[in-house]
Amino acid sequence: MRRLITSLLSLFILLGTFSPLPAAEGGKADPRNMTFPELRYEIPRAERVLLECGMPVYLLRDPELPIVNITAMVRTGSVYEPAAMAGLASLTGSVMRSGGAGGLAPERMDDELEFMASSVESGISSDMGTVSLTSLTKNFGRTLRIFADVLLRPDFSEKRVEIARRHMIEGLRRQNDDPKEIADREITRAIYAGHPLGVVPTFDSVKSVTRQEMVAFHRRFFRVDNMILAVSGDFERGAMLRELNAVFGKAETKTALELPEIPKPPAQFVSEVLYGRKEVNQTVIRMGHIGISKDSPDLYAVRVLDYILGGSFTSRLTMEIRTNQGLAYNVGSHFDIGRRFAGTFIAETETKAESTAKAIGLMKAIIAGTTQAPVSDQELKSAKDYIINSFMFGFTSPASIVTQRARLEYYGYPADYLEKYRANIARVTKEDVLSAAVRHLRPEAFKLVVVGETAKFDKPLTLFGAVRELDLTSAVP
Repeated sequence: MRRLITSLLSLFILLGTFSPLPAAEGGKADPRNMTFPELRYEIPRAERVLLECGMPVYLLRDPELPIVNITAMVRTGSVYEPAAMAGLASLTGSVMRSGGAGGLAPERMDDELEFMASSVESGISSDMGTVSLTSLTKNFGRTLRIFADVLLRPDFSEKRVEIARRHMIEGLRRQNDDPKEIADREITRAIYAGHPLGVVPTFDSVKSVTRQEMVAFHRRFFRVDNMILAVSGDFERGAMLRELNAVFGKAETKTALELPEIPKPPAQFVSEVLYGRKEVNQTVIRMGHIGISKDSPDLYAVRVLDYILGGSFTSRLTMEIRTNQGLAYNVGSHFDIGRRFAGTFIAETETKAESTAKAIGLMKAIIAGTTQAPVSDQELKSAKDYIINSFMFGFTSPASIVTQRARLEYYGYPADYLEKYRANIARVTKEDVLSAAVRHLRPEAFKLVVVGETAKFDKPLTLFGAVRELDLTSAVP
C-alpha cells in the first residue's frame, strides 16, 4: 500500500510541474495554453500460483496494515438455476454463510467472527459465486478455516433457510412499491426475454426452493477445480501457501466438471412499450436494448461513446435534458459490457408526469444523433482524457488490484488487457465512435418502460407504439 500511495503522490507532483507558454499580459499564465507532462502509471503485478489441489491463486503482499483479504470466485450463477426455481442461486449464496458451516452452528459462527473482528461473506450473482474473508493477521488461521467451511462445507441450517426464504418473499412483496425498481426489473426482463438473464424470482419459484435443492446446487459448483482465489494483505508468501494448501488439500481424482452450455441472449431488436400504472407525480423512464460483450471489436469506441452520450455530467443527455430543458435532475445512459453474455444499453431518467412524452422524445432524438454525425473534437478529447486519467483509480488498494487480476482470468480476458487498455482508448477516433454508434444503437427498436400516472402525461404513450400494461397487483407479473 505504501508503494501505491507513493505512486499516487508522484502523479500529483507531476500534475504540478506543468510547462506554461509565455505568460499573458500582466504576468498571469493563460490556463487554456498550459501544457502538462504525460501521466504515467504502472499497474502493480500480482503473483499467480497453483495450489496443490490445482486451484489458481493470485497473491499481492502489503504489510502496511495487519489485515488479510481473500476472495474466492466460483464459476456458477443464477443462469444455471431452473426457471421454475428462480431465486435458488441467490438463496444458496446467502445461506452458505448465514446457515452455519463445518458443523459450527450459525449463532456460534456469528459470535466467533464478531469476537475476532473478522468477516466472512458469501453470495451468488448471475454469473459468479463469491465468498470473501477479511481478518486481522493474528486471527487469520482460524478465520481461514471458517472461510473454507463456508466455501466448501456449508450446513444450510433449516431454520436459516426458512428465514432467507421469508426475506426474499418480503422483498418481492415490496418490489412494486418503488417505481424505479419496477422499471429496472422490467427493462431487464424485456431485453433478455427468453433467456435465463431475463428470469426473475416469483412467489411460487421461491417457495419451491428447498434445503435439498440448495445443497445440490452448492455441491454441483463449489469445488476446488472450479474456483480462483485472490489474496492480499499482511502475510508471508511461504506461510500463506502452507495455510492454503492445508485447508484445500491435494488434487483429487474426480470427474471433470462440465458446466451446462448457456445460449447467447437473442439479438432481437423489436420495439416494445411497457407501462406500469402508479399514482406518482414523477414518471420513471427506462429505454434500451441488447448491447455488446467484452469480445466486441468496438469495445473501446463504445467506452468513449458511453462517456459522451450519457456517462458524465457534461454528456449530451445531461446537458440537454437537465441543463438546457430542466426536465430532470437525473438522466444518463450506459452500455453494461457483458463479460460472458452480451450486456445491455439502457438510458434512464425521471421527470414530472406532465413532461413524460417530451422527455422520451428528446432522449431518443439525442441518442439517434450519435448515429448520424461524428462527435466533436472536444467531446472526443474530453472523453479519452477522462477515461485514461481516471484509470489508475480502479487500483486504489491491494485487494482491488489482486481481485482485478483474478477476474481477468475468471472471465477469460487477454492477459495484457489492463496494460493495453489506455493505449486502446487513446487510439479511438471520431470515425470509430460513429461506426460503433451506428452498429450498436437502434432507438427505433428500444424497449421502452414507463412507470407513472398516464392521465397526467403530456401526450399518450401510444405515440411511441402499441402499449402493453404491466400487472402490478402481484409481486411479479
